Amino acid sequence: MSFKLSTLLSLFQSRLSRKITWWIWISILAIEIIIFIPSYSRRKDELLLQLEEVSEASISTTIRLVRQGMYDESKLVETVETLLEKPIVLGVSVLRSDGEDLGEFGESPKLEFADIPDLDCFVCVRRWDGNRYDVVWSAQNLGVEYIFIVRHNASSIQPELYGFALRIAGLILIISVFVTFSTVLILGSTVIVPILKLRDNLNLAAELLSQGKEAPAEFCSISLDRQDELGEVMQAFCDMFDRVNREIQFRQQTENCLRNEREKSDRLLLNVLPEPIAERLKKGQNNIADGFSEVTILFADIVGFTQLSSRTSPKDLVNLLNDIFSEFDRLSQKYDLEKIKTIGDSYMVAGGLPIPREDSGEAIADMALEMQAQIDRFRRQLGENLSIRIGINTGSVVAGVIGTKKFIYDLWGDAVNTASRMESHGIPDKIQVTETTYQCLKHKYVFEKRGEIEVKGKGLMTTYLLSGKKSI
Repeated sequence: MSFKLSTLLSLFQSRLSRKITWWIWISILAIEIIIFIPSYSRRKDELLLQLEEVSEASISTTIRLVRQGMYDESKLVETVETLLEKPIVLGVSVLRSDGEDLGEFGESPKLEFADIPDLDCFVCVRRWDGNRYDVVWSAQNLGVEYIFIVRHNASSIQPELYGFALRIAGLILIISVFVTFSTVLILGSTVIVPILKLRDNLNLAAELLSQGKEAPAEFCSISLDRQDELGEVMQAFCDMFDRVNREIQFRQQTENCLRNEREKSDRLLLNVLPEPIAERLKKGQNNIADGFSEVTILFADIVGFTQLSSRTSPKDLVNLLNDIFSEFDRLSQKYDLEKIKTIGDSYMVAGGLPIPREDSGEAIADMALEMQAQIDRFRRQLGENLSIRIGINTGSVVAGVIGTKKFIYDLWGDAVNTASRMESHGIPDKIQVTETTYQCLKHKYVFEKRGEIEVKGKGLMTTYLLSGKKSI
């Protein structure tokens, strides 16, 4: 199987590949070292045995001739001395079986009679010190009462062993590299590269899921040519991604629907309640009621609307009332006032709540003057005898929300009743205010004193008519 260069590079850059390479390398080296140690020892024994065979042949021949009676003791010593003619024999000692020395020739061996543990063996003792190799032969078990100690030149053994070790080490290195590379290449093509692609797919899946996108066509292509467990894992992963993606999309759609419905509910709630009050209701507060020491209340009633309704279709009547009150709503937003409610053709608005403000009277007065102007505009457009009667009062109130259905933010208190009386006892196209409101606004607005009037439930009250704003 052929791979691109980038694939191979990514294969050997993988942490998993490096771990596998390392452990394969260590394992092969450990196995080769275990095999090498006995091989090295066996090679050393072979080389020493070769040295030993050179002198063994002469010793065996000499012993055989002694047994046949062809050699006497002097002839035996002379024959043994001839071993020095061999390049690898450096020294020879001949002893009787009782330890008596019959002759020593050349370099003295380090082995002595006392080093021989048993004389019943042919080769009794071997000793190698790196450059010298001493061997003891005993012929006692053959009926010959002589011992031969031969010193061999073993200086060539160690270099030969070094060369053997280097050859084996090179072979081990070549085998390790070949087996490691082959194993990693095979594992890479069958396991590691698919795992790396699976990792990339997992990262891509996380990104796609976070962005809410569909998987591309090549997303699970790695599993198409595999008929093993890894292919099944890839297929299971792709199936899981599809299921999770569908669940996330369904959840997002549900969340969007819920969000839209919540926003719609919030908008509806804000249409009937001030935003601070709506937030308190959403947090679970019930029976909201607050006291305000200075609030300015405006009541307005469209004069002539009842007569207009008798000669106008219900649809046109409702559309007209909607246009008028929509304009009033715009004015309440313009002056940051709180629309309280509408009852029939009556309109109620207040300033200074639910957030207190010092200029609530001025804002109500400005709105009242613009309401007159808007009614005048409607009158000219329709050609109908429409007018508006407005009453204003300033005082303390209690404001809040009661009940569990059809919430409404409402006001209670004598100041509210008085403002309502100012409207109902007012004059068409006039803005009637109480003494309290007059005292708050007289420095900035133009008033005409109406005088004392009889007010239902209140008796005689001095009222004023607001006609405009003083020029600065």
